[in-house]
Amino acid sequence: MTPPSLVAGFGCRQGCTAAELGALLDACLAEAGVPPACLAALATREDRALEPGLQALAAERNLPLQGVSPEALNALEARLSQPSERVRALAGSAGVAEAAALALADRLGQGPSHLLLDKRRSARATCALACIHLEAERP
Repeated sequence: MTPPSLVAGFGCRQGCTAAELGALLDACLAEAGVPPACLAALATREDRALEPGLQALAAERNLPLQGVSPEALNALEARLSQPSERVRALAGSAGVAEAAALALADRLGQGPSHLLLDKRRSARATCALACIHLEAERP
């Protein structure tokens, strides 16, 4: 069995449903070719961690949902595949899904994480997958 080694990061509009978020997550996992059992956690912007759709998705999937501070999201701008000034104007950072996934994967791992799948969009949400670095690099 593969240990949980991925974080799914989400950006979403207020009121986005668990059904839409779940469908987007399933599409991302399928595109990346990884089973749901590889997920360790869900991540989003701090203020969105209270969003009912995200909380419901986390409960349905039995995964922790972690909010990431705006400072932590902004610190990862150089690692984003698609930084956006539009998102910065709306959310206060150049990206949410990718940055949240990377921030939590960095926190859970033993080294820098990397994106497995850059952000994908649905009508009201974005999702990205980051790999948790599980082993220390060998010299």
